[in-house]
Amino acid sequence: MSYFALAALELTLLGLLSGLAGTLIVLRRRSFFAVALSHATFPGGVVFALAGWNLLLGQAVFAGVLVLLMTLLSRVPGQGRQVASGVVLSFGFALGTLLSSLNPGLGVPVEALLVGSPLSVTATDVAATGAVLVVVLVALAASGRRILFHTFDPVGFAASGFRAWPVELVVTGVVAASIVVAMPAVGAILGVAVIIGPAAAARVIAPRLAWIPPIAAGIGVSGGLIGLWASRETGIAAGGSVGLVITAMFLLALAVRAILPRREGGAARGAADPATVKGRKTAEVRNAAAEA
Repeated sequence: MSYFALAALELTLLGLLSGLAGTLIVLRRRSFFAVALSHATFPGGVVFALAGWNLLLGQAVFAGVLVLLMTLLSRVPGQGRQVASGVVLSFGFALGTLLSSLNPGLGVPVEALLVGSPLSVTATDVAATGAVLVVVLVALAASGRRILFHTFDPVGFAASGFRAWPVELVVTGVVAASIVVAMPAVGAILGVAVIIGPAAAARVIAPRLAWIPPIAAGIGVSGGLIGLWASRETGIAAGGSVGLVITAMFLLALAVRAILPRREGGAARGAADPATVKGRKTAEVRNAAAEA
Protein backbone atom coordinates (compact mmCIF):
# COMPACT_ATOMS: atom_id res chain seq x y z
CA MET A 1 0.00 0.00 0.00
CA SER A 2 1.38 3.42 -0.96
CA TYR A 3 2.14 6.10 1.60
CA PHE A 4 -0.76 8.22 0.29
CA ALA A 5 -3.22 5.32 0.63
CA LEU A 6 -2.00 4.69 4.18
CA ALA A 7 -2.47 8.36 5.01
CA ALA A 8 -6.00 8.33 3.57
CA LEU A 9 -6.89 5.20 5.53
CA GLU A 10 -5.46 6.63 8.76
CA LEU A 11 -7.39 9.88 8.38
CA THR A 12 -10.57 7.96 7.57
CA LEU A 13 -10.22 5.93 10.77
CA LEU A 14 -9.48 9.07 12.79
CA GLY A 15 -12.55 10.71 11.27
CA LEU A 16 -14.71 7.80 12.38
CA LEU A 17 -13.08 7.93 15.80
CA SER A 18 -13.93 11.62 16.09
CA GLY A 19 -17.60 10.69 15.83
CA LEU A 20 -17.25 8.61 18.99
CA ALA A 21 -14.45 9.97 21.16
CA GLY A 22 -14.90 13.53 19.93
CA THR A 23 -18.59 13.47 20.80
CA LEU A 24 -17.77 12.30 24.32
CA ILE A 25 -15.19 15.06 24.74
CA VAL A 26 -17.56 17.77 23.51
CA LEU A 27 -20.65 16.65 25.40
CA ARG A 28 -18.75 16.11 28.66
CA ARG A 29 -16.75 19.33 28.22
CA ARG A 30 -13.38 17.61 28.35
CA SER A 31 -11.68 19.63 25.60
CA PHE A 32 -9.05 21.13 27.86
CA PHE A 33 -8.40 17.71 29.37
CA ALA A 34 -7.78 16.35 25.87
CA VAL A 35 -5.46 19.26 25.04
CA ALA A 36 -3.51 18.74 28.26
CA LEU A 37 -3.23 15.01 27.65
CA SER A 38 -2.03 15.38 24.07
CA HIS A 39 0.68 17.90 24.94
CA ALA A 40 1.75 16.26 28.18
CA THR A 41 2.50 12.89 26.53
CA PHE A 42 5.38 14.60 24.74
CA PRO A 43 8.03 13.32 27.22
CA GLY A 44 6.84 9.73 26.80
CA GLY A 45 7.58 9.91 23.09
CA VAL A 46 10.96 11.53 23.71
CA VAL A 47 12.04 8.92 26.28
CA PHE A 48 11.03 5.99 24.09
CA ALA A 49 12.67 7.58 21.04
CA LEU A 50 15.93 7.96 22.98
CA ALA A 51 15.67 4.30 24.00
CA GLY A 52 15.02 3.24 20.41
CA TRP A 53 11.53 1.97 21.21
CA ASN A 54 8.15 2.65 19.63
CA LEU A 55 7.09 6.29 20.14
CA LEU A 56 3.38 5.45 20.14
CA LEU A 57 3.89 2.97 22.97
CA GLY A 58 5.81 5.57 24.96
CA GLN A 59 3.06 8.12 24.58
CA ALA A 60 0.44 5.55 25.57
CA VAL A 61 2.33 4.60 28.73
CA PHE A 62 2.88 8.22 29.71
CA ALA A 63 -0.77 9.00 29.01
CA GLY A 64 -1.76 6.39 31.59
CA VAL A 65 0.59 7.96 34.14
CA LEU A 66 -0.78 11.43 33.45
CA VAL A 67 -4.40 10.33 33.75
CA LEU A 68 -3.59 8.93 37.20
CA LEU A 69 -1.78 12.14 38.15
CA MET A 70 -4.68 14.32 36.99
CA THR A 71 -7.13 12.17 38.93
CA LEU A 72 -5.11 12.59 42.12
CA LEU A 73 -4.66 16.34 41.65
CA SER A 74 -8.36 16.88 40.97
CA ARG A 75 -9.14 15.41 44.38
CA VAL A 76 -7.08 18.03 46.20
CA PRO A 77 -9.47 20.31 48.18
CA GLY A 78 -10.02 23.63 46.47
CA GLN A 79 -8.77 22.36 43.11
CA GLY A 80 -10.67 21.02 40.15
CA ARG A 81 -10.24 19.03 36.97
CA GLN A 82 -9.32 22.12 34.92
CA VAL A 83 -6.58 23.11 37.36
CA ALA A 84 -5.19 19.57 37.37
CA SER A 85 -5.21 19.50 33.57
CA GLY A 86 -3.33 22.81 33.41
CA VAL A 87 -0.68 21.62 35.86
CA VAL A 88 -0.14 18.36 34.00
CA LEU A 89 0.00 20.13 30.62
CA SER A 90 2.72 22.49 31.82
CA PHE A 91 4.67 19.71 33.53
CA GLY A 92 4.56 17.28 30.62
CA PHE A 93 5.35 19.76 27.88
CA ALA A 94 8.19 21.34 29.87
CA LEU A 95 9.67 17.93 30.68
CA GLY A 96 9.52 16.85 27.05
CA THR A 97 11.20 20.05 25.89
CA LEU A 98 13.92 19.66 28.52
CA LEU A 99 14.64 16.04 27.60
CA SER A 100 14.82 16.79 23.89
CA SER A 101 17.13 19.79 24.44
CA LEU A 102 19.47 17.70 26.60
CA ASN A 103 19.83 15.13 23.82
CA PRO A 104 20.09 17.13 20.58
CA GLY A 105 22.24 14.61 18.76
CA LEU A 106 20.17 11.50 19.32
CA GLY A 107 17.71 12.12 16.49
CA VAL A 108 14.55 12.57 18.52
CA PRO A 109 11.82 13.55 16.01
CA VAL A 110 10.50 16.45 18.06
CA GLU A 111 8.64 18.02 15.12
CA ALA A 112 6.93 14.70 14.36
CA LEU A 113 5.80 14.44 17.98
CA LEU A 114 4.32 17.93 17.95
CA VAL A 115 2.69 18.21 14.52
CA GLY A 116 2.90 14.69 13.06
CA SER A 117 2.57 13.87 9.38
CA PRO A 118 -0.23 11.83 7.78
CA LEU A 119 2.11 10.94 4.93
CA SER A 120 4.60 9.27 7.28
CA VAL A 121 2.23 6.89 9.08
CA THR A 122 3.05 3.20 8.92
CA ALA A 123 0.88 0.12 8.65
CA THR A 124 1.43 -0.36 12.40
CA ASP A 125 0.02 3.11 13.11
CA VAL A 126 -3.04 2.38 10.98
CA ALA A 127 -3.55 -0.98 12.69
CA ALA A 128 -3.33 0.68 16.11
CA THR A 129 -5.94 3.27 15.13
CA GLY A 130 -8.23 0.56 13.77
CA ALA A 131 -7.85 -1.48 16.96
CA VAL A 132 -8.69 1.55 19.13
CA LEU A 133 -11.73 2.29 16.97
CA VAL A 134 -13.04 -1.25 17.49
CA VAL A 135 -12.39 -1.13 21.25
CA VAL A 136 -14.14 2.24 21.53
CA LEU A 137 -17.14 0.91 19.61
CA VAL A 138 -17.40 -2.08 21.96
CA ALA A 139 -16.94 0.07 25.08
CA LEU A 140 -19.60 2.58 24.04
CA ALA A 141 -22.00 -0.14 22.94
CA ALA A 142 -21.71 -1.66 26.41
CA SER A 143 -21.89 1.51 28.51
CA GLY A 144 -23.04 4.30 26.19
CA ARG A 145 -26.46 4.75 27.77
CA ARG A 146 -25.06 5.13 31.27
CA ILE A 147 -22.42 7.54 30.02
CA LEU A 148 -25.12 9.76 28.52
CA PHE A 149 -27.22 9.50 31.67
CA HIS A 150 -24.24 10.58 33.81
CA THR A 151 -23.32 13.33 31.34
CA PHE A 152 -26.66 15.13 31.33
CA ASP A 153 -28.09 14.20 34.74
CA PRO A 154 -25.33 13.33 37.23
CA VAL A 155 -27.64 13.90 40.21
CA GLY A 156 -30.26 11.54 38.80
CA PHE A 157 -27.51 9.08 37.93
CA ALA A 158 -26.31 8.95 41.53
CA ALA A 159 -29.87 8.84 42.87
CA SER A 160 -30.52 5.79 40.68
CA GLY A 161 -27.80 3.91 42.53
CA PHE A 162 -25.17 3.97 39.80
CA ARG A 163 -21.50 4.59 40.56
CA ALA A 164 -19.71 7.35 38.69
CA TRP A 165 -16.19 5.93 38.66
CA PRO A 166 -16.84 3.19 36.02
CA VAL A 167 -18.21 5.85 33.69
CA GLU A 168 -15.23 8.12 34.34
CA LEU A 169 -12.87 5.20 33.72
CA VAL A 170 -14.43 4.33 30.36
CA VAL A 171 -14.58 7.96 29.21
CA THR A 172 -11.00 8.69 30.25
CA GLY A 173 -9.74 5.53 28.58
CA VAL A 174 -11.56 6.33 25.34
CA VAL A 175 -10.24 9.91 25.28
CA ALA A 176 -6.66 8.91 26.12
CA ALA A 177 -6.51 6.10 23.56
CA SER A 178 -7.99 8.28 20.81
CA ILE A 179 -5.60 11.15 21.44
CA VAL A 180 -2.57 8.86 21.49
CA VAL A 181 -3.33 7.05 18.21
CA ALA A 182 -3.95 10.39 16.46
CA MET A 183 -0.44 11.65 17.21
CA PRO A 184 1.55 9.86 14.47
CA ALA A 185 -0.68 11.42 11.82
CA VAL A 186 -1.32 14.90 13.21
CA GLY A 187 0.86 15.21 16.31
CA ALA A 188 0.13 16.55 19.77
CA ILE A 189 -0.93 20.00 18.59
CA LEU A 190 -3.27 19.14 15.72
CA GLY A 191 -4.48 15.82 17.14
CA VAL A 192 -7.00 17.53 19.37
CA ALA A 193 -8.41 19.51 16.44
CA VAL A 194 -8.89 16.38 14.35
CA ILE A 195 -10.67 14.53 17.18
CA ILE A 196 -12.69 17.38 18.69
CA GLY A 197 -13.30 19.70 15.71
CA PRO A 198 -15.76 17.48 13.81
CA ALA A 199 -17.79 16.77 16.95
CA ALA A 200 -17.91 20.48 17.83
CA ALA A 201 -19.17 21.28 14.34
CA ALA A 202 -21.71 18.47 14.48
CA ARG A 203 -23.09 19.70 17.80
CA VAL A 204 -23.74 23.11 16.26
CA ILE A 205 -25.91 21.78 13.43
CA ALA A 206 -27.29 18.47 14.73
CA PRO A 207 -31.07 18.67 15.34
CA ARG A 208 -30.99 15.79 17.82
CA LEU A 209 -28.46 14.31 20.20
CA ALA A 210 -28.37 10.98 18.36
CA TRP A 211 -27.31 12.73 15.14
CA ILE A 212 -24.10 14.18 16.56
CA PRO A 213 -21.88 11.04 16.22
CA PRO A 214 -22.73 10.24 12.56
CA ILE A 215 -22.51 13.90 11.51
CA ALA A 216 -19.19 14.25 13.34
CA ALA A 217 -17.85 11.11 11.68
CA GLY A 218 -18.87 12.42 8.26
CA ILE A 219 -17.22 15.77 8.90
CA GLY A 220 -14.10 14.08 10.27
CA VAL A 221 -13.67 11.71 7.34
CA SER A 222 -14.44 14.28 4.65
CA GLY A 223 -12.30 16.96 6.32
CA GLY A 224 -9.34 14.60 6.61
CA LEU A 225 -9.53 13.44 2.99
CA ILE A 226 -10.11 16.93 1.60
CA GLY A 227 -7.17 18.26 3.62
CA LEU A 228 -4.95 15.41 2.40
CA TRP A 229 -5.95 16.03 -1.22
CA ALA A 230 -5.33 19.77 -0.84
CA SER A 231 -1.88 19.14 0.60
CA ARG A 232 -0.93 16.99 -2.39
CA GLU A 233 -2.29 19.46 -4.93
CA THR A 234 -0.74 22.57 -3.35
CA GLY A 235 2.40 21.12 -1.79
CA ILE A 236 1.59 22.29 1.75
CA ALA A 237 2.00 20.32 4.97
CA ALA A 238 -0.62 17.58 5.18
CA GLY A 239 -1.26 17.91 8.93
CA GLY A 240 -1.74 21.65 8.75
CA SER A 241 -3.97 21.30 5.71
CA VAL A 242 -6.24 18.82 7.49
CA GLY A 243 -6.44 21.06 10.55
CA LEU A 244 -7.38 24.10 8.47
CA VAL A 245 -10.08 22.23 6.55
CA ILE A 246 -11.70 20.96 9.76
CA THR A 247 -11.55 24.47 11.22
CA ALA A 248 -13.21 25.82 8.07
CA MET A 249 -15.94 23.20 8.42
CA PHE A 250 -16.57 24.29 12.01
CA LEU A 251 -16.86 27.92 10.92
CA LEU A 252 -19.20 26.86 8.11
CA ALA A 253 -21.36 25.01 10.65
CA LEU A 254 -21.56 28.17 12.76
CA ALA A 255 -22.60 30.16 9.69
CA VAL A 256 -25.29 27.63 8.79
CA ARG A 257 -26.60 27.69 12.36
CA ALA A 258 -26.75 31.49 12.27
CA ILE A 259 -28.55 31.64 8.90
CA LEU A 260 -31.13 28.86 9.25
CA PRO A 261 -33.12 30.27 12.23
CA ARG A 262 -33.67 33.54 10.38
CA ARG A 263 -35.01 31.69 7.36
CA GLU A 264 -37.19 29.22 9.23
CA GLY A 265 -38.82 31.72 11.59
CA GLY A 266 -39.92 31.45 15.17
CA ALA A 267 -40.26 27.66 15.23
CA ALA A 268 -36.63 27.21 14.36
CA ARG A 269 -35.61 29.82 16.92
CA GLY A 270 -37.51 27.92 19.58
CA ALA A 271 -35.88 24.65 18.53
CA ALA A 272 -32.45 26.26 18.69
CA ASP A 273 -33.05 27.83 22.10
CA PRO A 274 -30.46 26.45 24.57
CA ALA A 275 -33.07 25.69 27.24
CA THR A 276 -35.24 23.84 24.73
CA VAL A 277 -32.30 21.87 23.39
CA LYS A 278 -31.11 21.00 26.88
CA GLY A 279 -34.58 19.87 27.93
CA ARG A 280 -34.98 17.76 24.81
CA LYS A 281 -31.57 16.13 25.27
CA THR A 282 -32.23 15.43 28.95
CA ALA A 283 -35.52 13.73 28.06
CA GLU A 284 -33.76 11.64 25.43
CA VAL A 285 -31.09 10.58 27.89
CA ARG A 286 -33.59 9.67 30.61
CA ASN A 287 -35.58 7.57 28.15
CA ALA A 288 -32.40 5.82 27.04
CA ALA A 289 -31.34 5.21 30.64
CA ALA A 290 -34.74 3.72 31.45
CA GLU A 291 -34.21 1.19 28.68
CA ALA A 292 -30.69 0.30 29.88
